[in-house]
Amino acid sequence: MELGLDGRVALVMGASRGIGRAIAVALAREGARVAISSRSSERLEGAALEIGERATPFAADTSDLERLASLPAEVSAALGPVEILVANTGGPPLGGALDNDAGEWDGAYRSLVLAPKLLAEAVVPGMRERRWGRIVNVGSSSTREPLPFLNLSNTHRMAAVGFLKTLSREVASEGITVNTVASGRFATDRLAEREGSLAAAEEAASTEVPAARLGRPEEYGDLVAFLCSERAAYITGTVIPIDGGLLRSAF
Repeated sequence: MELGLDGRVALVMGASRGIGRAIAVALAREGARVAISSRSSERLEGAALEIGERATPFAADTSDLERLASLPAEVSAALGPVEILVANTGGPPLGGALDNDAGEWDGAYRSLVLAPKLLAEAVVPGMRERRWGRIVNVGSSSTREPLPFLNLSNTHRMAAVGFLKTLSREVASEGITVNTVASGRFATDRLAEREGSLAAAEEAASTEVPAARLGRPEEYGDLVAFLCSERAAYITGTVIPIDGGLLRSAF
């Protein structure tokens, strides 16, 4: 299937490993020029080598809001105007409803709500001028069904979805789509850290996930590449689960 991404400029946050890296790989495979960003310059260089000549690294920490506000302009100067934004801006610490202190709440708000807002604020004007753009937020199934001991994620990812839904309605007539992908359990370092090991996470998934396995990051990348494509021009304002059937809710 031709996705119409050849030559498009994409900015992918959190792209040095895991889901972000898989998204960058998928977009580059479809011909996009991909600006990959994360706070680790060393991991970014490794990711750029893996992805190849279509990837250009830009170090940025999602907690540094001033840096994020200037990042799209830096990418545009090097590669051209940002046409695709993938907001993969991190996962906050674990904790129940009353476990996290005010500093952790502030950090989660900055990374999961303000960071996508600032990035969108920087790229949407150009998308409007060109009457084409794609924004994909890397979210969580916790926006549908809050997860135990992930209160900061439950709370702030819902806030991000509210912002993005509002934005999607304002720009839909201008050729810009805005969607969130609600992640289930994927074989990433973050899940391994949370579950103790990747083997433990895989074992749990074999009985708790209807598909009886963890998702593969490349499967996530394929979905995002489609959402960024010409073929997905009528999909906007949505929260799309990719979780092997884990969510129990019908809607």
